[in-house]
Amino acid sequence: MTPHTTGAGTGSARVRIHGLDALRAFALLLGIVLHSLLPFAPETPWPISDTRTSPAAFVGVYVIHLFRMTLFMMLAGYLGRMVLVRRGTRAYLRDRVVRILLPLPVFWPVAVIPLGVLAGVAASLRGTDAPEPPPGDVPLVLLMFTPGQLWFLLVLFEIILIVLAARAVLLRVLGPDRAERWSARIGAVLAAPGGVLLAALPYSAALLVQGSDPAQAIIAPATILPEAAPLLGYLGAFLTGWFLHAAPGSLGRLAPRWPLLLSLAVLGTVFMLLPVAAGLPLAAGAGIVALTGLLWTYGLTGLMLRVFSREHPVIRYLADASYWMYLMHLPLLVAIEIPLADLAWPITVKLLLTWTVTTALLLGGYRLLVRHTALGRWLNGPRRPAADSPAAPRGLPERPGPERRQVP
Repeated sequence: MTPHTTGAGTGSARVRIHGLDALRAFALLLGIVLHSLLPFAPETPWPISDTRTSPAAFVGVYVIHLFRMTLFMMLAGYLGRMVLVRRGTRAYLRDRVVRILLPLPVFWPVAVIPLGVLAGVAASLRGTDAPEPPPGDVPLVLLMFTPGQLWFLLVLFEIILIVLAARAVLLRVLGPDRAERWSARIGAVLAAPGGVLLAALPYSAALLVQGSDPAQAIIAPATILPEAAPLLGYLGAFLTGWFLHAAPGSLGRLAPRWPLLLSLAVLGTVFMLLPVAAGLPLAAGAGIVALTGLLWTYGLTGLMLRVFSREHPVIRYLADASYWMYLMHLPLLVAIEIPLADLAWPITVKLLLTWTVTTALLLGGYRLLVRHTALGRWLNGPRRPAADSPAAPRGLPERPGPERRQVP
């Protein structure tokens, strides 16, 4: 993702939208929470399965999976267009290659390969069979080079290439002025009451293409080969953020509706967890899951913008560290779970211990290895001191400012 300072117009002071810092940190760090719950979710495939399970862990995994990646992709689209408008298409694409595509091969050996090794060690220590590869016709060589939990980087980069290619065609066909007007109109519709229905359509279509139980939401790709469902569903989320940025004041119009949006999201989630939801036709289930996920996305965006209207140093620090933390978290979680898996401790104690140790190691690593180093400049761009600017006005006028700090 990208820096997000705004200007209220020509000659106005640049204002940072601090709620987007909180939203970025939330979307990435929630992935760590999701993966920490998986060992305790009943009948959920995972490298390490704990002897203690709980339906509450399954519910937590289900709720987070409904919206987390959609929220991330929408934010990537919003902030991505901000960079493109400010720096141009070539600079934007170059930046995405450096900070989204290249981390995949560079971090893969330290973030993905150890997972298989740790799963084998756990199986040997516990006297169980090593996890089997997922069923299907996928060649073994592709599974050996699976992107693992870093799949989102590859999908996001594929989406960026699609969007830039389509944008180039539309600019030639419509012309810059007309294309800008149409983008702003689409963004205004998406920010209007009921706009979430439009935003949910691509995700719903993706679930229909996927064809499996829509309650699973979109299944992450297991190989580097493009898959239609993730591309379609997350392309829709990315474009939602892209067009919202094109409509001045869209976030300001969205923010006040967060209580209603989150209330509807909770109702949709509860319904999908009821036994009656299992008997829904595929199209109905896909529509409800997609709408529920986008309601969570819209509602949480509005909530973050309301609650974090002013800068919070801790949130800003976590936003800066969140990309590194997500890239490196999973081997730590699995390694910590191995000695805990067979203990008769309460799940809450195991989770608290896991979160404490993982957070301390990841933040310590960020402080020592990333924040003031070349690695940090690569992942996050040149880091600027926290601004002393006032909170963004209620209308949240969206024009990119001069700050250069990049996080996906």
